[in-house]
Amino acid sequence: MKAITIRGIEPEVAEKLKQTASSQGKSTNRLVLDIIKKELGFEKEKQYSRRYHDLDDLLGTWSEAEFQKISDTIKRERQIDSELWA
Repeated sequence: MKAITIRGIEPEVAEKLKQTASSQGKSTNRLVLDIIKKELGFEKEKQYSRRYHDLDDLLGTWSEAEFQKISDTIKRERQIDSELWA
């Protein structure tokens, strides 16, 4: 692999790159490589892999505790009472 040095990156740009890389769980180097590949057309966006959040404000999202409570309720209600079916 070839190494390229990029000079003249403004501090604000460098900080934004670091923040974005961190939020995506990537190194800054990996983020920059991904951006370059995408912009040059080497990496195509995956079809049907987008996550939409356009209804979150209307429907909301569950916390882990809320999800567990709802799952437990559903599990209890799905149990068959054998006396009723005998």
